[in-house]
Amino acid sequence: MSADEYPFRGGLRRGRLGTAHLVFFTVAASAPLTVLGGGVTTMYAVSGNVGAALSYVLLAVVLGLFAVGYAAMSRHVANAGAFYSYIANGLGRGTGVAGSFIALAAYNAIQIGLYGLFGAIFGDFMSSKFSIEAQWWLWALGAWALVGLLGLLQVDLNATVLAVLLVLECLAVAIFDLVALGNPAGGTITLDGLAPGNLFAAGLGAVLALGIASFTGFESGAIYSEEVRDPRRTVARATYITVAFTGLFYAFSAWALTVSTGPQNAQAASQEAGPGVIFGALAEHAGPTVADLANLLFITSVLAALLSFHNGVSRYLFALGRERVLPVLLGRAGRRTGAPVAGSVTQSLVAVLVVLAFAWAGRDPIIDLFTWFSGVSAVGVVLLMTLTSAAVVGFFQRRPGGPENAWQRLVAPVLATVALLVVLGILVVNFDALLTPQTPAALRWLLPAIVALAAVAGLVWGAVLRSRRPEVYAGIGRAATEERLPDPTPHTLPERPDAYSGRR
Repeated sequence: MSADEYPFRGGLRRGRLGTAHLVFFTVAASAPLTVLGGGVTTMYAVSGNVGAALSYVLLAVVLGLFAVGYAAMSRHVANAGAFYSYIANGLGRGTGVAGSFIALAAYNAIQIGLYGLFGAIFGDFMSSKFSIEAQWWLWALGAWALVGLLGLLQVDLNATVLAVLLVLECLAVAIFDLVALGNPAGGTITLDGLAPGNLFAAGLGAVLALGIASFTGFESGAIYSEEVRDPRRTVARATYITVAFTGLFYAFSAWALTVSTGPQNAQAASQEAGPGVIFGALAEHAGPTVADLANLLFITSVLAALLSFHNGVSRYLFALGRERVLPVLLGRAGRRTGAPVAGSVTQSLVAVLVVLAFAWAGRDPIIDLFTWFSGVSAVGVVLLMTLTSAAVVGFFQRRPGGPENAWQRLVAPVLATVALLVVLGILVVNFDALLTPQTPAALRWLLPAIVALAAVAGLVWGAVLRSRRPEVYAGIGRAATEERLPDPTPHTLPERPDAYSGRR
C-alpha cells in the first residue's frame, strides 16, 4: 500500500508511558477535587441519601468486575481506539463502529461540559480575589487554548503536568478529610454515612447516577496502550490501581463530609453552599490561605480533567482515521512529538464551537452546559463498558487455550455485563436527578437519546462501510492489534493489508 493510498504520517510514540503515567492520566480524568467539591456535594443536595458515601465502594466493586475482563483483553489488543477496538474484536466490526461513535459522543460531552464548569468557577475566583470581571466563556476560551496547546505536545509532558496537579489536589482533599474528622459536627464521629441501611433508601437512583459519573475516565488507560512500555501489563495494573484508589478515596471523603456537617445536615449544607461546604470548612479550621489554595486547586483539577479527556478523544479520532473509518487525515500524528495532531485539533474545534453556541444562547455554564453534558457522558460510558464486557466473552470464546482462566474469560465479564446493565437502567430512569427543576422535562429523555442516536449512526455507517468499502471494513479494530484475530462475523472479507496492521 503506497503512501498516497494511506497518507498519514507517523504514528503514536511508543514506549513513553509507564504504569505511574497511566495512573495519573486516569485518576486525573476523574478529578478527585472536582468530584468532592462538585459531584459529592451535588449528590447529597439532590438525593438526600445519608449513606451515599458507600455507593463509591459498591460501584468500585462493579467496575472492578469490569476491569478483570478489560485488563485480560488489553494483553491481546493494543489500540488507541480502546473500547472501539475491543468491541469490534469481540462483538463484530459493525458493533465496533457503533461503539466508536458512542465513545466520541460520551467523551466529547464530558470534555466540553467541563469548559462550562471551568469558566464559571475560575470567573468566580478572579472576581472575588482580584475584582476582575469577565464572562464565563472568556475564561473557558483561555482554558481551551491551553488544553489545545498541550494536546499537541509529547504525551509524557502531558503526564508530567497531570502528575503535579493530581498530587496537589489529592493533598487538598486529604487536608479536608483530616479537618472534617478532627472537627466533627456535634463533637462525635459517626459511621452513619457508611451504613448500608442508609444507602439502600430513598434517592438511591440519583446516588448511583452521580456516582458513576464520578468514575468516568478510570477506563481510559487502554487509550494509551500503544504508547506504554509494556502493554501486556501496564494497562491492567493502572486500571486496577485507579479503581481501588478512586473508590476508596471518594468513599472516605464523601463520608468525611457527613462527619463535618452531621449526616442529617449533609443535604441542607450542600444545597446551601455547594462546593463552599468544602472550602468553608477549610477556611474555618485550616485557615483562609489553605482554603484559597484548595479553591485554586479545584480550578486546576478541572483543567487536568479537561486535558485528560482531550487526549482521550484525540486518540479515538486518530485510531478511526488510521483505519479509515473516519477521514484518513485524522490518522496523522506529529513526527517530532508523536501526538495525534489532527485528532487534537479536531476535538478543539468541536469544543470551541459548542462552548460559543452555549454562550451565544445565553445558557448557564454549570446548570446547562456542565450538567447536561455530564449526564450524557455517564450514559455513554456505562453503555460502552457494558458492550465491552460482553465483547470480552465473545473475544475469548474464539481464543481457547490461552493463559487466562475462567474467571477472567467468562465469569467476571458476565457478572460485569449484568451489573452494568442494571446501573445503566437506573441511570436512564433517574436521569432527571441530574437536572434542575427548571430544566425542560423533555430533556430527561432527549439528552440520553444523544447516546442512542450515536449508536444508531455508528451501526448505519458500519453497514455502509461493509457494503461499499469492504477493504476498510475488514480492518476495523485491527490496527496495532498484537495479531490478526478471528473474524467475529460469519462472512468472509478480504484480509487487511499489512500496511495497516501496525506491525513492525
